[in-house]
Amino acid sequence: MRYCGFSSNISENLRQIKNTIGNDLDFVVRVFNILSDQRILKCAVVYINEMADKSKLNSLSVELNEAILSETWDGLSVEDCFVKLKTSLLCQVKVSVKADIETLYDEVLSGNTILLVDGMNQFLLLYTSGTEGRAIGETTSQTVIRGPKEAFTENLNTNISRIRRIVKDKSLKIEKMSLGEKTKTKIAILYLEGIAKEEILNELRARLNKIKVDSILDSGYIEEYIKDDPNSVFPEFLNSERPDTVSANLLEGKVAIFVEGSPYALTVPALFIDFLQVSEDYYHHYIISSFIRFVRYLALLLTLVVPALYIALTTFHQEMIPTTLLVSIAAQREGVPFPAFAEAFLMEIIFEILREAGIRMPRAVGSAISIVGALVLGQAAVQAGIISAFIVIIVSITAIASFAIPNYELSNAIRLIRFAFMILSACFGLFGIFICFVILILHLSKLKSFGVPYLTPFAPAEAIGNRDAVVRFPMWKMKYRPHVMVGAESVRVQIDPPLTDKRKDQEIF
Repeated sequence: MRYCGFSSNISENLRQIKNTIGNDLDFVVRVFNILSDQRILKCAVVYINEMADKSKLNSLSVELNEAILSETWDGLSVEDCFVKLKTSLLCQVKVSVKADIETLYDEVLSGNTILLVDGMNQFLLLYTSGTEGRAIGETTSQTVIRGPKEAFTENLNTNISRIRRIVKDKSLKIEKMSLGEKTKTKIAILYLEGIAKEEILNELRARLNKIKVDSILDSGYIEEYIKDDPNSVFPEFLNSERPDTVSANLLEGKVAIFVEGSPYALTVPALFIDFLQVSEDYYHHYIISSFIRFVRYLALLLTLVVPALYIALTTFHQEMIPTTLLVSIAAQREGVPFPAFAEAFLMEIIFEILREAGIRMPRAVGSAISIVGALVLGQAAVQAGIISAFIVIIVSITAIASFAIPNYELSNAIRLIRFAFMILSACFGLFGIFICFVILILHLSKLKSFGVPYLTPFAPAEAIGNRDAVVRFPMWKMKYRPHVMVGAESVRVQIDPPLTDKRKDQEIF
């Protein structure tokens, strides 16, 4: 039987707790007495050994012993003793008063400590949850040459503190909740009040509250449950392990989602251009950053169409290939038993297997396996006459270009869509590639991220947003936040700074 409230009988409460949580080895119940001239007041401390912070527990134990031995408890009622215990422990940890048995279970299983007093239908909640975990280190999947090196960890409070160190403003708001009936994973929503759009916030809260599932083990669970189009392969959340990236997104009016146990934060809304930008773009000169962004867009295009173009040109449109190159390709393909499509498809599948094997293998041998496997297999296949040397070049260009896409989720989507381009080019040639492009643009135009069009600022066109799309304008020209994410009163980022004579001449926009 479970009680909605909390019994005033400590023996009954302890029996209830033991029956519910169990008598596991790490479950600790410490019973002690407070002596006075009138009675013996029975008290108990309940916690899970490996989840509570040992240093906090030791400090609490010392403080409790000193309070029991040095304080005077004579003539005090049970309520007065309860308040006195709370006051004596406040200097060590955060303490709050609770009265719900379900809250007790949740807090004990989260690593906090419970103090029970006989005769009270309330208990003291002592926040002793341990903070052990991975230390703050460098980013692993989003490396930069210039800029902050620190990354998020799996600890929720540590991650929030990283953001607070950067955004030191009272408008930074944090909302916490728990998801998962069994895991009760802690979730935090961060946004800047007055800048983040209220409609986006309300929609996010509504979608999160609709999640009814046993477990939330990573931010990827939440992403799949609440994305606008669950069947689209394109990511609608920008995930990042970099505090500076998430802070910049918050300042643009976006909302961040942190999940306990995940070193990746999600930010919404996410636009297509966000997945081709990195924080380092703003740490270099704007001309250099614009050139690098152009290279990324070119890499995305090469990843999509290079194998498909090879298939279309060698199968249907040989007249478009220069004669010298056509003769070279024909000479290499002499004796190859497969058509161009089968040859390219086979090589792409083999490379995807090598890429996955390199990721899943132990780190010490993973890179060696992928490099040696690609070199040995490619050279052996060419010498055996199974494939041509030219297709090895095509697959290599495609693979290198895919690594230039900075976001792994977008890279996965492009890699998958590349096969659709190859299939249609094998069926219809260049016309099939054009069909794929039309379908892809229509799909991207249909997508939205929390109501914001995915292709903003291209479609719908937004002149202000295009100052930071493919080309990064100088900092002094980017004076406004994206209109689609913030209210009209929060659009402006900066007041016009005093400009040098040379910059005044350049201020033409």
